Amino acid sequence: MKTRFKKAIPFIATTVLATTALTTQTLFNEGGNQKADAQLLSKEEVKKNGASWLAGDHHVHSEWSVGWDNSTNPPTPIRGGDAIYPISKNAENGKKYGLDWMMTTDHGGPNHSKVNLEQAYPELLKSRAAVPEVLQFYGMEFDTPAADHSTLMIPKGENESQVLYDIESKFNKRDPFPNDGSRDTEATMIEALNYMKQMDELPISIAHHPSRSATGIGKWGQDTPQEFRNWNDTAPDISIGMEGAPGHQAAAINRDGSLNPKGSRGSYGNANAPTMGGYDQMTAIVGGLWDSMLGEGRHWWITATSDSHVNWRDGGSDFWPGEYSKTYVKAEKNYKDVMENLRKGKVFVTTGDLISELDVKLQAGGKSPLHAEAKGNTATIGETLTLPGKKSDVTVTIRIKDPNAANANGDKPNVKRVDLIMGEVNGKVEDRSTASNPTTKVVKRFTENDWKQDGEYITITYTLKDVDKDSYIRLRGTNTDQLEPAQDPKGENPWNDLWFYSNPIFMKSDK
Repeated sequence: MKTRFKKAIPFIATTVLATTALTTQTLFNEGGNQKADAQLLSKEEVKKNGASWLAGDHHVHSEWSVGWDNSTNPPTPIRGGDAIYPISKNAENGKKYGLDWMMTTDHGGPNHSKVNLEQAYPELLKSRAAVPEVLQFYGMEFDTPAADHSTLMIPKGENESQVLYDIESKFNKRDPFPNDGSRDTEATMIEALNYMKQMDELPISIAHHPSRSATGIGKWGQDTPQEFRNWNDTAPDISIGMEGAPGHQAAAINRDGSLNPKGSRGSYGNANAPTMGGYDQMTAIVGGLWDSMLGEGRHWWITATSDSHVNWRDGGSDFWPGEYSKTYVKAEKNYKDVMENLRKGKVFVTTGDLISELDVKLQAGGKSPLHAEAKGNTATIGETLTLPGKKSDVTVTIRIKDPNAANANGDKPNVKRVDLIMGEVNGKVEDRSTASNPTTKVVKRFTENDWKQDGEYITITYTLKDVDKDSYIRLRGTNTDQLEPAQDPKGENPWNDLWFYSNPIFMKSDK
């Protein structure tokens, strides 16, 4: 029988910041009756008391991203032929750089499904035992039919290795030998998603470096808006999003720490389609592809990864997992909860450890916090706020941790600005190649003059007046003075250009 994850129950006021001090809880309660709240705690809501922001990386390569000796028939895998590190070494560095969870995503090739099953998986089990502090998911970098690569994240369980083997051997476009070109079609990807939908526990698929093959701004390569919509329509609980910040961010750093003037962040080598502030153009452009997806009401989330193959200190273009990019999930520290809340979009991303916590709460005006909770009139990242009338004021409360600790480069970057971005939700588009949402705007830019700072914590409160349409908000912030993330020039130092992004909160009108 197919198992579906339970729908999210909105955070109640006393659990929004369960891991923080009482004074902060009071801020988010806004005077609510905490005793009355506590009496209404369900088992699911009690569970949220243990939730915290857990840093992770779902796109990491090990030595089982092999090379191939094509002189043999079939080709022989060459261990360490592409990425070079043992799974356990990646996990040790993930732990060193503050990760709570991570995932090995080795890409395929001829009969690579057997390499994963017979060689890589036993090494993952050893790594889990050696580095128990880091949750280590199993999966792969799926060679997506008719598209670029994708994360394929398998729910942890006794049968996880066989589950991946079945998917990779049946659908990965590079697995057959001799090569079967008929696999490299979108129909195969749709077939794969329909196959995964029938599983007792659902995998997750996230598109990797979606614009790396683009030839210009809005001139797409292997990944297209049509494909994303088709995948998400077919399996909305599996195909859940894309990398907002791709890996290979150290491509401009030489072994000695100097900068390579020819290096491109993200290995986005086309000068006409670079990253922007380290983020893919599909994410970075306000009113662009991401906002177009959100404007349809889609649950289409963004993440940030290392895509680690070879560290820059060893002559590669990569940071260690967690060294530069982090995907934070609000969850309890166990495999099921991390995966469930990644699926629900309770996620924010950051580079350079610019921030380490980001709590956002929307509350519709006119009712007590307790009443608002009961009616669905509050929401946090990944959730939907129900507006109580045809027109409502909505209070946005933001709490950010801007850590004083040095990041992996020895810097202590400060948040200079936070942007509140808002767009309308107008339903499915007729033209599935659409990559814009003209309603999406930066509605407010906050600087230190607009927020309260208490040690490492920044608090911002803002009211959206007379909200009367289906819409969403999302946040981003930076240590730069750029009003919009600029196109990244070759040779740029990634540590000087840091951004964070939240996933959206939707608002549903009563109209």
